[in-house]
Amino acid sequence: MNIKGQSFLTLKDFTPDQIAEFLDIADWLRDCKRKRVRVSGCEGKNIALIFEKTSTRTRCSFEVAAYDLGMGATYLDPKASQIGKKESIADTARVLGRMFDGIEYRGFGQEIVEDLARYSGVPVWNGLTNEYHPTQMLADLLTIRDYFGHLAGIRLTYMGDARYNTGNSLMIACSKMGLHFTCCAPKKYWPNAELIEICRGYAAESGATLTFTEDVVSGTTGADVISTDVWVSMGEPDEIWEERINDLLPYRVTMDCMKRAADGAIFLHCLPSFHDLNTEIGRAISERFGINEMEVTDEVFESPYSKVFDEAENRMHTIKAVMYATLSEEPWPGNRA
Repeated sequence: MNIKGQSFLTLKDFTPDQIAEFLDIADWLRDCKRKRVRVSGCEGKNIALIFEKTSTRTRCSFEVAAYDLGMGATYLDPKASQIGKKESIADTARVLGRMFDGIEYRGFGQEIVEDLARYSGVPVWNGLTNEYHPTQMLADLLTIRDYFGHLAGIRLTYMGDARYNTGNSLMIACSKMGLHFTCCAPKKYWPNAELIEICRGYAAESGATLTFTEDVVSGTTGADVISTDVWVSMGEPDEIWEERINDLLPYRVTMDCMKRAADGAIFLHCLPSFHDLNTEIGRAISERFGINEMEVTDEVFESPYSKVFDEAENRMHTIKAVMYATLSEEPWPGNRA
């Protein structure tokens, strides 16, 4: 894989072999970090981190990964930049491209990160948009490979609202890499028909299957991985909560779901999660609607099935792999002749 100088906007842009190599690079970088081995190739570079949507894991992953690679990182929060307000995306991109070697964007429409890549002249990495969440997918795939030793043939069920970044990107990742993807949700929460057809094309090449069901029992029976996400995304109005809770409460990941899954099944969640009342939002929702857990029960979240903190750590290693692959002046050892 030689993608130095390229952007990382969606997994649709990469072949299965390239995605697998991102995971191999991440595995190597993880081993180097644990052994405290310094990795060369990116020293002295600088990156900009644009966050129109705040984050814990994404910001920390990019900053720690950058420092580990010998790079400087400048964080721009929603109030620290004129992007899209006093200055167009194109103008912002051309300014930042003169100052930085790479740009991360986490925010709203996919068109914003696409424009940053089009005009900046440096690699741009998608930390999350409304439509796609590709760095999270690499972390999920690495976690699955860690536990099962392979990806092809793994049966993954996503429960909840699959119309946006996490559901869309899981379907892309699974169909590209030969995992059997099941969307378990009310029909109105399924991904759009156009993306489904694109992924059916990927699946035809990889041997994956795509299944869409409203039945929780059939959707979770025999699954190797059950995954979910919060029911209301950042930036959506509070009025949405009542509709989402009414529609999606039957699709909460419970211990019954996990017991129907295959032997050795795991639970994944990109976090944060509303599995208890230890958050302001969790307590507010409990007071309004009388529920103490939302997309996953605390019993599942705290159980041996749950690999969410391994998954969270893998965000850092896979994000580091993306930056290394697109910026490093040296090939990684697995790519040396």
